Amino acid sequence: MTPHPKIDAIVETYLSVADATAPGLIEGLYLEGSAALDDYRPATSDVDFVAITAAGPPIETLERIHTSLGAHPFEGVYVTWDDLRRNPMDLGARPQAHAGKLNPQGGLNPVTWHTLARHGVTCRGPKPGELDIWTDPAVLAAWTDNNLDVYWRRLVTRASRLLSPWGLASLGAYTTVWVVTGISRLHYTLATGELTSKTVAARHARKAFPERWHRVIDEALRIREDDTAQPSLGSLVSGLGEHFGTPRRSLYGSPFERRQDVLDFADQAIAAAHALYARRD
Repeated sequence: MTPHPKIDAIVETYLSVADATAPGLIEGLYLEGSAALDDYRPATSDVDFVAITAAGPPIETLERIHTSLGAHPFEGVYVTWDDLRRNPMDLGARPQAHAGKLNPQGGLNPVTWHTLARHGVTCRGPKPGELDIWTDPAVLAAWTDNNLDVYWRRLVTRASRLLSPWGLASLGAYTTVWVVTGISRLHYTLATGELTSKTVAARHARKAFPERWHRVIDEALRIREDDTAQPSLGSLVSGLGEHFGTPRRSLYGSPFERRQDVLDFADQAIAAAHALYARRD
């Protein structure tokens, strides 16, 4: 995979700032997420990273680095080489960069470790195949099954109330992609044991689910493949220009009709993914 020039520029800027602020601190730097899964969209995708330090880094130093970076879409976690050899669910909180800010108490999950081990892109340090990175398919599957409820079911429940932040957001293009492809990714993992991108997950869903759901899946793919149809990641209540004002190639005549299909598909896909996990036992 050839990195996108925007990814190269973001990584170069980050390493330049980090090395100037704290020489020698960043011993390893790897990309995961869409940048590693060959589904990077320059207008809408973040660049997800895992940064490796010899020991727990000083929070003040990391804050200076990310303050200097500003609003760069560079998001990820700081861990040690030893952390990579352990179940992330046992590690507790680690510093995490998100939305241009540093959270000293960021959460970890097995998806990051499995993505790094199987698909990670090396920016600095040994290649992932040369490292002892913890993986456990059973833990990944259990976390995925749990995430269907603790994140996605709760999100869908909030979005079902139209006069709420997530309810209004569910009218937009961004949420169509986020929900349809996000839940499809978890279904894909429970069906195959592998990790995949938003785009491949939607294509998987088109094969895995009845024709009743093809239009909303195709709509998510259409938006995903057209960067100009999506708002920025920081703007959830957007994307109505497809229906009001600026014509787009939407497969729906109304954002309300599309919203209902998104929520109904989410219910069906969550139930189907849970059933896949139940059949593992």
